[in-house]
Amino acid sequence: MQPDEIVLVMTTASDLLLAKRIAHLVIEEGLAACIHIGAPVLSVYSWKGDVEGAEEIPLSIKTTWARQEALVSRIKALHPYDVPEIIVLPVIAGYGPYLDWVRESTSSTGIAGS
Repeated sequence: MQPDEIVLVMTTASDLLLAKRIAHLVIEEGLAACIHIGAPVLSVYSWKGDVEGAEEIPLSIKTTWARQEALVSRIKALHPYDVPEIIVLPVIAGYGPYLDWVRESTSSTGIAGS
């Protein structure tokens, strides 16, 4: 991928307070342009041989390929889980002005570079 290509980073938080904290910090640090914090969902998963379930808050984070590695590292540092869900998906198309805004917001001249 090219550095300025847009990606969607998906993760979850254990509660709304953590979701808001992650969102505010990564936006302030210029690692993301926009984050959607969703309604609580029930996650059912296998962990260490057991089937478990927990309510989690989904986050959909828009950024660029160039910023995604730093974003993933920051999410890991802020997250209490041993193995947080962090998935990076390419955005293959979208509304041009919105994609340009994501690029601008995550560049060195975006909010973190002000």
